[in-house]
Formats: sequence, C-alpha cells, structure tokens
Amino acid sequence: MPETVSLSVVVPVKDEAGNAAALAHEIAAALKDEGAFEIVFVDDGSSDGTVQELLALRPGLPLRILKHGGNLGQSRALRTGVRAARGELIVTLDGDGQNDPADIRKLIRAFRAEAANPAVGMIAGERVGRKDTWSKRAASRFGNRVRRAMLGDNANDTGCSLKLFRRELFLALPYFDHMHRYLIALVMREGNEVRFVPVSHRPRGQGRSKYGVWDRALVGIRDLMGVMWLVRRFRGPAEIKEL
Repeated sequence: MPETVSLSVVVPVKDEAGNAAALAHEIAAALKDEGAFEIVFVDDGSSDGTVQELLALRPGLPLRILKHGGNLGQSRALRTGVRAARGELIVTLDGDGQNDPADIRKLIRAFRAEAANPAVGMIAGERVGRKDTWSKRAASRFGNRVRRAMLGDNANDTGCSLKLFRRELFLALPYFDHMHRYLIALVMREGNEVRFVPVSHRPRGQGRSKYGVWDRALVGIRDLMGVMWLVRRFRGPAEIKEL
C-alpha cells in the first residue's frame, strides 16, 4: 500500500527542463523535518526534457509524476495534482523556481498557529521584492487594485502560486480554466478565512515565462466578471447536521 502522507506539494510544469530537478531537490530539503510528504509534479504537455529530468530523480525522492497528453493549462494541471494527492494538506508553487521552497515552512507554521480556528482554510504567500520585469509588476499592481475593488478579497498578490490549503476545500471549489488566479476569492466564497504570509521571490532560472502581460490582462477581465457572478450567486456555506 502507498505510504500515508500528511502533506502533498503540487507543482504544475511545462517546458521546465533545467529548473524542475533543482526545484524537486529544494522541496525535499525544505521538508526533510516535516514528516511524511510527497512531491507531485504535473507535466502539462512539455515538449522538452522536463519529464525525463524528473524521472531520473524518482528513485531518490518521494516524487510522483503525472503527465497530461497535451497542454491543458495551469489550472487543469493544478486540479490534476490535487485530485491525485494523498495528503490532507496541499502546498502549491510554480515550477520555474521563482518561488523559494524554503518558504513552505513559513506557510506550515502559519497554518499550525491557526489550528484552533477551523475557519482558516488557506495560507497564501505574498511576494516581497519581486524579480519580474517592470511591466509585469505594473500590470500586476493595477490588476490587484481592480480585483480587490470588485471582489473584496483583500489580497495584494493573488499571482503568487505559493499557497497552502486543505485538499477537501480545493475539491469543493468550482473549477474553470484560470481558476488558480482566483483561489483566494473562491476560498472566501466558501466561508473560509485566508491568512497572508510574506515570501521571497527569485529570478527565473532557465527558459522563459509562459505568460505575457497583455494576454493575461485580457483573459483576466473575462474571468473576473465570471468570478464576480459566482460570488454573487452563492448563498453561503450551509450548516449541516446529521439527524
């Protein structure tokens, strides 16, 4: 039988050869004192050597590798990983190495500090000292202001992929393409609270970003309207008792 794990780290990747192996080792090193865990990489249709790079690591790490038959997007890869995960708690981070795996411990400590408050459903990282281009930072600041005004999620950085949440909570959220950008608002929609933790941000390793500034902005407007509809059409969490 598979080993029982309490924590699953889910990492969506696409064409991250040269970054994936180093990231897997960093995650394992960061969690070596955290009990049983697993690292779940979801390859979203890579055309380079990402999968081969990860397969070479599997004998020495608690590593699982899932592969999509084609490019389905980051949200689908995230959902694939969470559905396959064995841990009750999920940590997500980007596969390009810009999130520092050492910060996972900060999220775990913050979650444990809230153990007496079951309403806390997510610990979300907020990047400090971002290493992106000026145009990306400016677009992100503008997008965050618009999103906060329209959704009221009080988040300064929804684009940070470094998050910790309960697996069952994620699986209860409505799924749609690009949902990963709205996880904070969707978690709050379910009646859960979100805590924010400052985390570091590093320059990208090899390869280049899969997202441009303007294509993300145009898609974001459409998605934002959809999330607003979802929030307004939700009648709140139900109090359920078995009789």
